[in-house]
Amino acid sequence: MEISASTRLESANRESDPAPPKPVSSDFETFLRMLTVQMQNQDPLNPVDSSDYAVQLATFSGVEQQVKTNDLLAALGEQLGTGGVARFADWIGKEVRAAAPVHFDGSPVKLHTAPTEGAEEALLVVRDAKNHEVYRAQIDVSGGDMEWSGVGPDGQVFLTGTYSFQVESYSNGKVISSDMAEAYAGVSEVKMEAGEIKVVLTGGIEVPASTVTAVRNPG
Repeated sequence: MEISASTRLESANRESDPAPPKPVSSDFETFLRMLTVQMQNQDPLNPVDSSDYAVQLATFSGVEQQVKTNDLLAALGEQLGTGGVARFADWIGKEVRAAAPVHFDGSPVKLHTAPTEGAEEALLVVRDAKNHEVYRAQIDVSGGDMEWSGVGPDGQVFLTGTYSFQVESYSNGKVISSDMAEAYAGVSEVKMEAGEIKVVLTGGIEVPASTVTAVRNPG
């Protein structure tokens, strides 16, 4: 009888599929059978001490309990992770504020600046995705909310892309600090990744939920 290539492939796939893990109860039954065989085949003139059997049984019981505990913790962690994401679901469609780069699409970027206390002068420094400085301007040393228009000194609007914002604080003409400004951006998704809840902002920029300092309705 001729065997088709597809039949051979299906057979190979079935053979290569990993066997499902055995339940702990199955392993325990196997252990008891092995223990019984061991007792039946021991040297009657030099029998194994009963305390040795107790140690073997206690050891396997400890492993069994550890496996069950690990399974329980894994299930609990999954539930907590799902619940954690659900807590941030209402952020979708809103604006959040975080110290992160911003996707510029031609509309003004809303920023929150906080120059170092005691600074005599503060500058906003804007860099593009390649970390090239593209804009620098003086800002109020008291900080607070502001907008970056995205328009250069020549009156030209900057290209669409990702930009980051630094606040440089000066005293006696010297830089005393340089901190990333916080920016507002819309939220498109909230997800769990590597055990951490992340917020996906406009333009695909991702930030940990723990770094968000404010949430508000857009506009």
